[in-house]
Amino acid sequence: MSRNPKIAFIGAGSTIFMKHLIGDVILRNSLSEAHVALMDIDEERLNQSVLLANRMISTLGVGASISSHTNQREALDGADFVIVAFQVGGYEPCTVTDFEIPKQFGLRQTIADTLGIGGIMRGIRTVPHLWSVCEDMMAVCPQATLLQYVNPMAINIAAITRKFPKIKVVGLCHSIQHTIRDLAIDLGINAKNIRYQSAGINHIAFFTKLEEKLEDGTYRDLYPILQQGYADGKIPTQASQFNERCPNLVRYEMMKRTGYFVTESSEHFAEYVPWFIKEGRDDLIRRYGIPLDEYPQRCIEQIESWEKEVSELETSQLDIQPTDEYASDIIESIWTGIPSVIYGNIQNDGLIENLPDGCAVEVPCLVDANGIQPTRIGRLPPHLAAIMQSNVSVQELVVEALMTEDPKHIYYAAMMDPHTAAELDLDQIWSLVDRLLEEHGQWLPLWAQTRAKAKVA
Repeated sequence: MSRNPKIAFIGAGSTIFMKHLIGDVILRNSLSEAHVALMDIDEERLNQSVLLANRMISTLGVGASISSHTNQREALDGADFVIVAFQVGGYEPCTVTDFEIPKQFGLRQTIADTLGIGGIMRGIRTVPHLWSVCEDMMAVCPQATLLQYVNPMAINIAAITRKFPKIKVVGLCHSIQHTIRDLAIDLGINAKNIRYQSAGINHIAFFTKLEEKLEDGTYRDLYPILQQGYADGKIPTQASQFNERCPNLVRYEMMKRTGYFVTESSEHFAEYVPWFIKEGRDDLIRRYGIPLDEYPQRCIEQIESWEKEVSELETSQLDIQPTDEYASDIIESIWTGIPSVIYGNIQNDGLIENLPDGCAVEVPCLVDANGIQPTRIGRLPPHLAAIMQSNVSVQELVVEALMTEDPKHIYYAAMMDPHTAAELDLDQIWSLVDRLLEEHGQWLPLWAQTRAKAKVA
């Protein structure tokens, strides 16, 4: 194309994440003169991001340009690509509420941003703002591609595709790339020599193929090596490189039981199923090294280091290195036609036959000038699909609550959540949801706030 692309970044106050994604973009010759519209409602954080983005441009000596916006529609106007990366309600008060109230009922969590009662509540308060982004996109950039990084991923993608079917959207996560790097370390091999295929739903996808390319050009199945290594106590060799507090045992135990390795971290996966976190079973917590309250701990650490980290980025010499995030791959492929393959979260349209049509699935996708083209997987092993379905049911009920503005589906979602149902009875679940709706208050859409005040049975 003769002009340069415009990329709108909604939630640009996430300065470090902005650095990674926009750094990836301007490192590419074909995108080095892009215009990036940074938008956030927090002007102080936004100004930090603008300063850093301009420093990256000057450091690399490229022709990219930056504009700063607190008005969302203004930032989106004429965009070719839209990146969303925000958190409604922040660490305080909403994340704290999502952990502390359930804990009073004996329900303990690790991350609480994808499923579980924490993920349910995050979805209820997040989707309405994502819909506002889509509404603005339809008005000022209807042909743009939406790169969705916000959790809860599957709930968000399903809700967007259901209410705004004309929006071109893909949900992006880095769990697959990170997991391959972890497995390469445990196996003592080069990650570049691993050939794999993964499919499922976000955070509960499994590697259906996992092979190493040998010097003679043939491939060997890595699963027998992983199975034997875990049985012998030689694997995992370390904690996940992305969380030193978690020894990554939950995923290996799931591989032992199911025959397949799950793509998301042990601390995440432990709260998506009913088998690892149980009241009165601290032996399980110790055995599998499950880091309870992990996400609040991360938030505290990030807050403590935030100002120092941003200050150093603003004043020190910048080291701008490419990351393994998919955003710049997608933007370059659509803009130039140079093909790439990514793993994306999109609406299931027969892609995985034994998961419901309309739910959000994570599958390999070819990206080129024609856009994002998903791979049809067919049927997954039935026991893997069953694990996923237990989560899909919860996701679908949250989306139903949002689409119908009927709060009773929030209760049904909590009732069907595997971890919540394993720990609490029905009276406790109803009381827990009552409390959470009341405590979250203004962060919820009006129809959910009304339910909290009315306390209708």
